[in-house]
Amino acid sequence: MIISDRALEMERCWTGVATWKWIANDDNCGICRMAFDGCCPDCKLPGDECPLVWGQCSHVFHIHCIVKWLQSQTVNSPCPMCRQEWKWKAG
Repeated sequence: MIISDRALEMERCWTGVATWKWIANDDNCGICRMAFDGCCPDCKLPGDECPLVWGQCSHVFHIHCIVKWLQSQTVNSPCPMCRQEWKWKAG
């Protein structure tokens, strides 16, 4: 295969840039699929103590949902979204 000098130059110079922003009231819990501005299935009413928690992988869940998920895992505790080992994000 013959690659032109221009193609090689473009490949060497290419730089990818991306931004990502998560907005709490704009998404759903990846476990229960309920909106973050509502409450999880374990809570009775919106406004009950149902905080959101983040993992070091940047995925976020209702606290009750991720605790149940982690308790149900037998081998290790992966994030339900990316399958990386779940580690609580300090904050």
